[in-house]
Amino acid sequence: MRLINLVTASALALAAASMPASAKTFKWANDGDVSSMDPFARNETFLLTFMSNIYEPLVRRDRNLKLEPALAVKWGQASPTVWRFDLRPGVKFSDGSPFTADDAVFSLTRANSQGSNMTGYFVSVKEIRKAGDLAVEVETKYPDPLLDQKFAALGMMSKAWAEKNNAQQSADLTKMQENFATRNAMGTGPFVLSGREPDVRTTLKPNAGWWDKPEHNLTEVIFSRVANDATRVAALLSGEIDMIYTVPPQDTERLKNAATTKVLEGPETRVVYLGFDHLRPELLHSNVKGKNPFKDKRVREAFYRAIDVESIRTKVMRGQATPVALMVAPGINGYAKELDVRPKYDPALSRKLLAEAGYPEGFEVQMDCPNDRYVNDEKICQAVVAMLARINIRVFLLAQTRTRYFAQILGPAYNTSFFMLGWSPAATYDTHNPFEQLIQSRPERGKGLFNVGGYSNKAFDALADKIEVETDKAKRDAMIKEAHRLYRDDFAYIPLHQQALVWAMKRNVDLVQPADNSFPLRFVNLK
Repeated sequence: MRLINLVTASALALAAASMPASAKTFKWANDGDVSSMDPFARNETFLLTFMSNIYEPLVRRDRNLKLEPALAVKWGQASPTVWRFDLRPGVKFSDGSPFTADDAVFSLTRANSQGSNMTGYFVSVKEIRKAGDLAVEVETKYPDPLLDQKFAALGMMSKAWAEKNNAQQSADLTKMQENFATRNAMGTGPFVLSGREPDVRTTLKPNAGWWDKPEHNLTEVIFSRVANDATRVAALLSGEIDMIYTVPPQDTERLKNAATTKVLEGPETRVVYLGFDHLRPELLHSNVKGKNPFKDKRVREAFYRAIDVESIRTKVMRGQATPVALMVAPGINGYAKELDVRPKYDPALSRKLLAEAGYPEGFEVQMDCPNDRYVNDEKICQAVVAMLARINIRVFLLAQTRTRYFAQILGPAYNTSFFMLGWSPAATYDTHNPFEQLIQSRPERGKGLFNVGGYSNKAFDALADKIEVETDKAKRDAMIKEAHRLYRDDFAYIPLHQQALVWAMKRNVDLVQPADNSFPLRFVNLK
């Protein structure tokens, strides 16, 4: 590990030294890499935000996360079940070919096809069709008032480029597959891909033919994966890089007080949570045979009450987290403050509940966790392991890089018994997004794509379906509160905290930090 870190640091220094002093080269780093250059390969914030600099959606988010025109200049519901998008004329891909309705139809269809991780945004969609050279219609099975917001997460690809390079479908990352679009990219966005070394470096250059007016002054962008926290921070302090996207909580104050760096921070829209396998009759990774302990609500409650989130907040996260009881955080439409109250931390009650459920001596289970996806993710999992040991739950922790981790737990088999995930409803900023993606039952209606543990509650499913189409705000808000109560009181998940959003950079860097942790390079300027 030390050798790898030294090599990475040397590479960063060499890249910095090789650039002329006048060049506006922006060098930034993260602990994890972009999993793929395919915009539909994974429904993950870091991949989506990185690729949005190359592939643009029909409608995009502005500095304040409000929808604004992008590759569509006008859009709306032609009828309750038909959305129409009028496309921007004169837009060209970076190879000079025109962007047309054929590309938009191809891209939306590809995003909803085998290999894509974005199919959850198409649950309501019945048909995608061309309505002219610069117009697309999307017919839905029922009224879907949030469709345009969902489509803000979907970048448009060139049909001709994908067909030429045999990339008509996304390579399935859950099966560790690759195709041409995994390592190459060609879009309409403000930047073009100029170099790709997976897990090392990815280089972008401005798109000279971009249809919009640049608000940045960059001539090159170099992104590096620097997995080690200390190496990443040292590279920023020494000036080898300009910005780090994931700031270790233990280094935040140091970077705030340094003469050459500054820190931007605020609440993120993401909730980090723990989940159970509710579905299998016997857990994959446990010493309990012939039954699944997590099917018993008392066991789930015992786990919940054994986890001291305040200790995680203060000791692991260094104050950079806000404990939550809901699967959405403040700032998301449908958040209910009065319901955001966690059950009391009570290990004694946890042991009592386990005994009542038939596990007076506890049991063993494997916990799956990423080690480069969320802030201090592995350290949080280690703390959970220690806390559960106090109630005689012996947890074996398997922590992996995000690429391997997501391939394991998000694959068709959902290969996990107990796991950590984080979720930000960045597509719609509405509570229905996590309801549909995380809590509704899979798979008969195409819902619950990220319901990894297979939690199923028929009353919740029916309510979430009604919320999806309800346009009366008062009625919708009342149904949302009832839905929150259903999963909360059932201990379906263990929400931990709203993750703080912390970036660090050199003092000459000017950028925008949206609350969803997206990073639009089109707003970056070096002074």
